[in-house]
Amino acid sequence: MAYGSSVEIVEAFWDEVWNAHAPERIDDFVTEDFVITSGGERIEGRENFKAWVTAFLDRVQDLRLEAVETFQNQDGTRVASRWVVHGKNNGFLGTEPDQQPISFSGTAVWAVDADGKLVHNWVERASWELFQRLTGSSATTA
Repeated sequence: MAYGSSVEIVEAFWDEVWNAHAPERIDDFVTEDFVITSGGERIEGRENFKAWVTAFLDRVQDLRLEAVETFQNQDGTRVASRWVVHGKNNGFLGTEPDQQPISFSGTAVWAVDADGKLVHNWVERASWELFQRLTGSSATTA
């Protein structure tokens, strides 16, 4: 696997893992001690990350991740990506698996090592807004 830039590595990860629904391909992209920090939760280790991705894919049926914009810093050690996930609700965020269409946006910042492997991913996503839509809640936060 040879990619010309860190952006290409991240975009290949989106396509070959998330859009292909193939968590087993994670081995090709991330280090053994990979860490993802998502919504304040920290998942450590490649095998734990695979389990997390598998569970996520189970809760969003027919998931498709659309990379809206992806760019890297000058030396390629950091990549930022804005994205939108589309799919069907299969129990996402603890809601009833009603198969209604869902979409939500997010951002990801990646650390990339000198060998082109993904080391850490910090993710923020619009989960609260999606939860409100799924549950019909009108509650707001300040």
